Amino acid sequence: MASKRKDVYLVCGGKYHDFDFARLELLKLLAEHDVVRVKVANDYSDVEAMCQADLLVTYTCDEVPDMAGQARLKSYIEAGGKWFALHATNSVLEWLSHDPPLLRAPRDNIDFMEVLGSQFLAHPPIEPYRVEVTKPDHPLVQGIEPFDTTDELYLSEYHGENEMLLHTKWSGKVEAFQDGDWEGDDDHAVFYLRPYGQGSVLYLTLGHCRSTYDMQPLVEEYPVLERCSWEVPAYYELLRRGIAWGIQ
Repeated sequence: MASKRKDVYLVCGGKYHDFDFARLELLKLLAEHDVVRVKVANDYSDVEAMCQADLLVTYTCDEVPDMAGQARLKSYIEAGGKWFALHATNSVLEWLSHDPPLLRAPRDNIDFMEVLGSQFLAHPPIEPYRVEVTKPDHPLVQGIEPFDTTDELYLSEYHGENEMLLHTKWSGKVEAFQDGDWEGDDDHAVFYLRPYGQGSVLYLTLGHCRSTYDMQPLVEEYPVLERCSWEVPAYYELLRRGIAWGIQ
């Protein structure tokens, strides 16, 4: 007898990232499961279709549903839905200045960030850092060893009770963001599980990627190809485990 079909809704779009690359990589991973059927969108506009899925997967930046969509998404997770959120899903940005660059993270999307369990506020320049295993006995990270990556290190504020699975350590100041003072804040979540009502959210902050045209109209041609954690085998293992968690 065939296994039960699992419907996945993938939202992959927004700003400042190579969404074509990320979308293809995520679709290849989802295709490893014969039971999975995927609908793909660039944004959250079709919230009703999104909330019909067994699993919501998001890789977005500066992209959120409208207020009604946020309320609908909240009820979807509360009722037992699963959401695997990646990288900049919790990032909403407003430019205060371009020269020098200064951004802020407006706290307007309350339902969205509450369900996610965090809101991005800042990141230092892309640089190498160590990812540590917080809960080595948890099935989602069991057998994963601490690893090094070069990526955006997310500095976020947290909402509710999140179970941290992976973390990194960083303390200092970030000049390019309004919320830039992180001195004394050492541990930052890289991978966490958030129970919400009868449902749950799994969040993985790694996975920045950018290519030539992804900073338009701010920059005509971005000079560096950035693949970051997409070049680290442990990242793909975490993605595979997150997908398996979502469709089990």
